[in-house]
Amino acid sequence: MTTRWRSAALVLAAVGLAVGPVGGGAGAVYARDAAAAPVPAAAVPAPAPTPSPAPTPNPASDEFPRLTPAVARQLDDAVKKVLAEAKIPGVIVAVSAPGKGEYVRSFGVADKATGTPMTPNLNMRIGSVTKTFTVTALLELVDQGKVGLDDPIGKYIDGVPNGDRITLRQLAGMRSGLFNYSADEDFYKALTSDPDRPFTPQELLAYSFKHPVLFEPNAKFYYCNTNLILLGLVVEKVTGVPLGRYIDREVVEPAGLRHTLFPTGAEFPSPHAQGYTNQTASGKVEVSTDWNPSWGWAAGAMISDLSDLRSWAKTLATGTLLTPATQAQRLKVVDALPGTGYGLGIFNVQGWIGHNGSLPGYGSLVLYLPESRATLVVLLNTDIGYAGQEPSTLFGEAITKIVTPDRVYTLPAQPAS
Repeated sequence: MTTRWRSAALVLAAVGLAVGPVGGGAGAVYARDAAAAPVPAAAVPAPAPTPSPAPTPNPASDEFPRLTPAVARQLDDAVKKVLAEAKIPGVIVAVSAPGKGEYVRSFGVADKATGTPMTPNLNMRIGSVTKTFTVTALLELVDQGKVGLDDPIGKYIDGVPNGDRITLRQLAGMRSGLFNYSADEDFYKALTSDPDRPFTPQELLAYSFKHPVLFEPNAKFYYCNTNLILLGLVVEKVTGVPLGRYIDREVVEPAGLRHTLFPTGAEFPSPHAQGYTNQTASGKVEVSTDWNPSWGWAAGAMISDLSDLRSWAKTLATGTLLTPATQAQRLKVVDALPGTGYGLGIFNVQGWIGHNGSLPGYGSLVLYLPESRATLVVLLNTDIGYAGQEPSTLFGEAITKIVTPDRVYTLPAQPAS
């Protein structure tokens, strides 16, 4: 992991440039300063935290408010305040719960050059929310008896450090100890010097595997995109189908999503917002809209829109595509960051279940609150952090302070190694 957290305190763990943040946003790892020495395995405490259940709801304080015009005005003011303070070009927000109404708004601009306004129907890059689709594909294979969560990754993929001991469960739960390829300095230079180039999964793993492992398997939580690249390869190995095609066929279509795709290159369906990032070779803000997302692959390459993600938030949290037993495994969270538990490709932050995402130019937040059946989705067209926080976290916190003041979404940054 890098020693610099642009988006969420000092190091947002995600896809090197940001493919999804958890603890910074599940997302950005800024590899430019990734010279931090790996932590020797012997220096890491051996005991692993035991799984802990999701926070117990407090019936007296979990009443979700009706989204009246008065509440909508409060939300408008809160979102506009974050937009202005953090200098975010544009954002799309949706909040809803059965019987409570819905709040769907867009603010700011989709294109700073033309002044085109942000609108709720735009396609957006979703960064590490991709992880939720990849892990769902894996868990479907678990349900089919084709893989086991406690299988070692070495059973499927050769050459993985500690591959005989790191399990698929540990990869999905961010507890493998492998180095995050997106935190590698050479990777950062390669990507920012030529953002249009394609990367293969094998090239991404090579950036990781040249580093020593950071700790023993299951010793602690460390958000790492390398884990998802390996899980994507497992899906391909077991099914014989390219990952993107498999996810489209077995996850996206059964979930009824019509505007969600796993791109094979830099394609980006219209209409879409322009993305703005400072994760560039010069350090200056540039348009990253058409950067090739292959470097994020199973960890962060996907595209979706507000309507689909509102639906996916519930599907993901309730386990519609999985057996109840496998969904229970997914939701069995282990303490990851203060107030945050991480399960299998999913987090629980103060009762809100879902994932966030970030990659150069874009940010996302997809959440579901089971006891209220409430959904919260945020999409924005920048990954540039503010005050040490991931932009999506700023919106999530501002919104939940109004609708669920006893369950405020606060996601701390992951500490640097």
